[in-house]
Amino acid sequence: MNVLLIDDEEDIRASLSQTLELAGFSVTACARAERALDLVDAAFDGVVVSDIRMPRMDGMALLEAIAARDAELPVVLITGNADVALAVAAMRAGAHDFIEKPFEPARLVEIARRAVALRKLTLENRSLRRVLEGDDALAARIRGRSAEIIDLRRQIALLARHDTDVLIEGETGTGKELVARALHELSARAGQPFVAINLASLPAASIESELFGHVAGAFPGALRDRRGRFEHARGGTLYLDEIGALPPGLQVKLLRVVEERAITPLGGNETIALDVRFLASSNQPLTAVDGFRRDLLYRLNPASLHVPPLAARRGDIPLLFRHFLTLAAARASLPVPEVAAETLMALSARDWPGNVRELANEAERYVLGLQAPGDAPPLSLAQRVEAFERAQIAAALSAHHGALRETYESLGLARKSLYEKMQKYGLKREDFGGDLPD
Repeated sequence: MNVLLIDDEEDIRASLSQTLELAGFSVTACARAERALDLVDAAFDGVVVSDIRMPRMDGMALLEAIAARDAELPVVLITGNADVALAVAAMRAGAHDFIEKPFEPARLVEIARRAVALRKLTLENRSLRRVLEGDDALAARIRGRSAEIIDLRRQIALLARHDTDVLIEGETGTGKELVARALHELSARAGQPFVAINLASLPAASIESELFGHVAGAFPGALRDRRGRFEHARGGTLYLDEIGALPPGLQVKLLRVVEERAITPLGGNETIALDVRFLASSNQPLTAVDGFRRDLLYRLNPASLHVPPLAARRGDIPLLFRHFLTLAAARASLPVPEVAAETLMALSARDWPGNVRELANEAERYVLGLQAPGDAPPLSLAQRVEAFERAQIAAALSAHHGALRETYESLGLARKSLYEKMQKYGLKREDFGGDLPD
């Protein structure tokens, strides 16, 4: 429970601070309102208690300045007998409460506790709104309706609120960097740099200098100091893609950086503090990578995320393909082509070893006319049966607006069979207007 206390009289300031601290509050006391303003912003998790009569900036001016920063921050004003009318005016201007001198210490404690409770509720509501807004933003970044993607978005939203290092695992082309950027953009570091480094693409001879930087004369050709990628990420997020490609010798140095949050440029003696969040990714479990240090692995993954392959969420393929068609058409200044339902079903049945990246390339070819829908490989008999069954279930759900009873009765299925087939084909009743229990 935090209280920012402002009173220009030292004895009163000390007495009120003692009263509040004995009641369990953490008190920051200031003699001048101007100083108090430096400590107040929209994230301040406490309340302000201030005298009205003060030199230079008085309590009314302080109230106005605080309201401009956060109108919901509770401000309690302390008044003298002659200031009651002024205090009433302050209440109309947005003050939380006022207390008239002389007053019992218990009265101040009671008002402060109520104000702190209100502030806590306000901040919790704001946090909830941010989570909901973050969910919408995440859905626009990490698209899909499958259970796997919904769970991934939930985990991203949770981890984005903390500064924990994260290891992201997933096959090539699944969108690991997209997940890393979402973690950064939804975090408190969003306004700071996001530096992505593909370790597999850096030349072995210069990788240490690229990462750590160097001082002039560190090696032949080093004519001037150069900041490394790590230093460019200070204050923000450092994304190490394909971490398994890091040479063993540099793994030891990276381990020290992650532990100490500091670097020493190549050839230098000065240690540079490194305030960054580490995100790393791998296209295979690091436990299966020969020569990868276990101690570095444990440092990099206090939290981990798995990005599912496209084959594990086939129900998302039509949605993703249409999205990529729209993006590709916009880039090429071309109309978005129509795609038949049969084609979408055929795409859903195909294997996509390149995952989302391969699907995006396919959409690009369709838009540019380099590949027609008919170019897709023919479906096997089993795939045709599945595509037909999915289409029939989807049509029945649509006809009955997602009502399950009418759907399984019209199809001649048992309720359990319909549930199992809907799960198999990634069909959700809410996508067809279903919102009430059957």
